[in-house]
Amino acid sequence: MRESSTPPPGAAAPAQPVPALEVLKALAAAPTAVLSDALGRWGNMDAAIRPVAAGMQCFGPAFTLRCWPADNLTIHRAVELAAHGDVLVIDGGSGRDTALLGDILVYAARLRGAAGIVLQGLVRDSAAIAAQGLPVFSSGATARGPVKETLGAIQLPIQCGGVLVRPGDLVAGDDDGVVVVPREQATAVAERVRLIHEREEQVKKALAAGQTTVDILGLRAKLPQ
Repeated sequence: MRESSTPPPGAAAPAQPVPALEVLKALAAAPTAVLSDALGRWGNMDAAIRPVAAGMQCFGPAFTLRCWPADNLTIHRAVELAAHGDVLVIDGGSGRDTALLGDILVYAARLRGAAGIVLQGLVRDSAAIAAQGLPVFSSGATARGPVKETLGAIQLPIQCGGVLVRPGDLVAGDDDGVVVVPREQATAVAERVRLIHEREEQVKKALAAGQTTVDILGLRAKLPQ
């Protein structure tokens, strides 16, 4: 019998090529709004996933995991396994009344060198998390804590905030939310980011010269005459 090509639960995904350093720098410097435009307004996580505190920004390769409802054992294991600079991206399961992430786990992730945490689910200890400075994005907060019983999937494709996230995909977060750039599209997206920046600079110069956005963007024909 031929063996299945599907990895067993909890198995690591195959390694993917690393984008060039200049590509990573360009994507890391881009606001999520520009990344979204460069992706054709795709790749945005649900707007409910917000930074725990204003001004938080993160960028890095996704280290993916899926928790069982109200159970954060998988996060403890992921913090131990993730590489320096990874963004932990967590599908928190179907539970929506229990926090999966608190001050201690965030502290542990920061010490391990995580670049950020994105959680489809709830946190607690919000003020303490904000004070640590590690960028954390979540769906909200509650005081109720989780159990630690069952290990879920680690480093497999997941859904987070309505977006497919695979290990190694590039994850960016800021005050506007979280955007995922498929790793194989990184170079093309970085080039589109460059073109968007150039176009925006041209628009600003035209505005400063007295033109309006209606004419610059070619919207006149869409307005009543």
